[in-house]
Amino acid sequence: MGLLRRGRPLHKIEVSALPFEQCPAKTWNTLDGKIELGRTVFNHCQIVGEIAKKLISHFPETLRSQLFPVGCELAAASHDIGKVSPTFVIKIRSACGIDCQAVPELASYVSLQEKNWGGHAGVSQATAEDLNAPKYVPEILGQHHGFSPQIGEKIGNDEPFGGQAWFEERQKLVDALKAALNADWPRFEHWEQARVVAGLTSVADWIGSGEFFENPNVDWQPNIEAALNDAGFITPEIIPELSFAEIFAQPGQTMEPRTAQKLFLQQVSGPGVYILEAQMGMGKTEAALYAAYQLLQTQQATGIYFALPTQLTSNKIYDRFNQFLDRIVGPNTTNRALLLHSGAWLLDQEMGEEGRPGGAWFNQGKRGLLAPFAVGTIDQALMAVMNVKHGFVRAFGLAGKVVILDEVHSYDLYTGTILDSLVALLHNIGCTVIILSATLSQSRRKTLLRQPVSNNAYPLISAVTQSSASLTETPVEEVNKAPITVHRTDNADDLIKLALERAAGGEQVLWIENTVKDAQQRYLDLAAQARANGCDIGLLHSRFTPQDRQNNEAIWVNLFGKEGWSERLHQGRILVGTQVLEQSLDIDADLLICRFAPSDMLLQRIGRLWRHTDAPRPATAKPECWLLAPNLEAGLATPTTEKGFGDSGWVYSPYILCRSLEVWQDVSRVTLPADIRGLIDWTYEEREESGQWRALKDQLSKGTRYRTGEETLQNLARLTLSRNGITQPESKAETRYSDTDTHDVLLLKSIRIDSANKSTRLTLLDDQSLILPHQKHQLSKSEWRKLAVALHQQLVRIKPIDCPPEVQLSELEKLGFGNVFYLGQPEHNEAILRVALVNDSQELTSLDGQTIGNKEYRTDLGYRVLTPAD
Repeated sequence: MGLLRRGRPLHKIEVSALPFEQCPAKTWNTLDGKIELGRTVFNHCQIVGEIAKKLISHFPETLRSQLFPVGCELAAASHDIGKVSPTFVIKIRSACGIDCQAVPELASYVSLQEKNWGGHAGVSQATAEDLNAPKYVPEILGQHHGFSPQIGEKIGNDEPFGGQAWFEERQKLVDALKAALNADWPRFEHWEQARVVAGLTSVADWIGSGEFFENPNVDWQPNIEAALNDAGFITPEIIPELSFAEIFAQPGQTMEPRTAQKLFLQQVSGPGVYILEAQMGMGKTEAALYAAYQLLQTQQATGIYFALPTQLTSNKIYDRFNQFLDRIVGPNTTNRALLLHSGAWLLDQEMGEEGRPGGAWFNQGKRGLLAPFAVGTIDQALMAVMNVKHGFVRAFGLAGKVVILDEVHSYDLYTGTILDSLVALLHNIGCTVIILSATLSQSRRKTLLRQPVSNNAYPLISAVTQSSASLTETPVEEVNKAPITVHRTDNADDLIKLALERAAGGEQVLWIENTVKDAQQRYLDLAAQARANGCDIGLLHSRFTPQDRQNNEAIWVNLFGKEGWSERLHQGRILVGTQVLEQSLDIDADLLICRFAPSDMLLQRIGRLWRHTDAPRPATAKPECWLLAPNLEAGLATPTTEKGFGDSGWVYSPYILCRSLEVWQDVSRVTLPADIRGLIDWTYEEREESGQWRALKDQLSKGTRYRTGEETLQNLARLTLSRNGITQPESKAETRYSDTDTHDVLLLKSIRIDSANKSTRLTLLDDQSLILPHQKHQLSKSEWRKLAVALHQQLVRIKPIDCPPEVQLSELEKLGFGNVFYLGQPEHNEAILRVALVNDSQELTSLDGQTIGNKEYRTDLGYRVLTPAD
């Protein structure tokens, strides 16, 4: 976002212009659906400036001075000065059915295309540059729709922008805004400040474009506070001086922090970067949340963003987070009930055009970044440093918060490179970064801290505060748990028999696979016989609709967690799943069976075994883990075949799998936490290789025709971090790099157009019927939000190769889906929504009822791609 001044002299073009006071910024829809001219550009810009000023006031004073130079509200207000241009005025008037040919100031511009310079945002940027706005300000104005406009060599008074007459009107508009806001341009100390203010500008524009300000005949000043509250920008009341037990213990119980928790809480004294390395089940989540609470009550933070490793993580963490909020948020907080249940904001929150149903930011995962408290994925946070659409909005949403990064061990080199930059950005925008890990390698710790590390203890606390650049490393003394016996076999049939026998004996058996396909097949292998034996069996993975997944998790996570202890001994159970079961989840199995995976993943999975010493168990149960793995020779020779690691060789690097297998092939028991550091360092320590080892290592580094190598991944990561070049749409910007991305697939039972009522009748998988109107005025905004939430619950994310065929964008729009789903931008070739029907045989069909080969959806199995053997 550097200032690029162009050297051409200003043109002198004799063209008259409309006064800026007469230029419209918006249209608005009357109750009967009629489109009329909305607020003027000056009026809208002033609203946005006042909203920006109010948003800044929500930050504590120490953070305000660090993040927002004086005058930021003027930068936000000036975002739309480019709307004082003939092509934009023509667009708005034409939308209202007004003929522009008869207007002398407009007639000669009717045939010009705004898209050639990025629309009005490009005009805003070029104008600000020629008004000598300070560094970064022109780019902030140009990017307010999420991407950098390609204005080329155009300058502020170029003929397509209306020449000198229109340029002077834009200059008058800026002067009027300076007077109205009593502000001048801000001057930024570094690009991180500018990135946050770019986000502030977009968010203020969204709110200022919302329903509180649409009607130009209504006074806008009284609505500023209400609009901010409705958009979720509230300052929560934090109950002071709560003890650890008062936040986390059950009513009437006592609870003291563990040694590692106490030491960690002593270290977190203010904004900075903190790493807590400790074994699974130690209470890292509670330690991080209590540290965040301490910063909130001393006004050293504005909120909390809890970043989970992937979308595979269980929804159960939301319940834990909401219980925490319920204890710390005071009763007088505005919209407290909604604040404690962030998903509810989708139903009641108004955030302007981008945040409405059908907008790019209606998605709960994105909007959580802007709420005071939210649980989301690391991917959304990583985009704060990426050159992607609205990346800077994410930076604004995270600024000043406690950002908790959970299970950091599991990131690849691509994601790790972006994560390193994210941590650096957060450190510079007033955040407290808390990194939790059970299995972090020493080299990753060094890179994240940007400091040399020396202590090899485990558990370990590392701290670099904002006030002191020096690193503090604090080892923690922890008592080891009872040893866990480890077995390895390549015979799946033997393990199926073992699982059935142990479940029949009353044990709670956990079986973890590396792919959804393998988990589905294992469930089918076990289900009939398990039920015949009087046992229960369930399946959890990422290819269920949110509605079905939530129902499954509500049952199975409770049964395998503390909530199920009263029923634990009543029946043996088998829970089959994927990586969703290995992270951020408090479940406790009597027996663990898992497909072989890298050492850090295996340790995570073992952390779900005999997690609580006081859990009720059958007398015959013993802490035992069985690894389904090939012998090392087969893994080295043919890693992606059935004799090797099978499909796991496509999920994880064959070299890392073989390095891990080399470590685990001689392991007969594991003691936690004592063995964790050694197993991780032995797996990942750098060494020279030869023969087949060298070949696999080269594939990891340089890649193959089927897999991108680490060298390319790191270059891709650096490219996507670049602040130059073309901004990528979010759907094209992977933050957890894979060689295939995913699409949203909407699953329905039937679709029928009702032409007479201008609507589409949709039947959901549970036979519920919904009416999707084709025109916006047919429903109120709250009704649209409610409808959109219901339909978003019918989505599954699927790899393109496994998706149903693409439906033409025009067809999706004809059916009305553009009113409730973001359908992407055609110019970016975004086919981000697929639609399929599920017939009575549970097969997927196209919209015209034609069977889509080898795909089905079942509530017990999820979305499934059948093979010929099925």
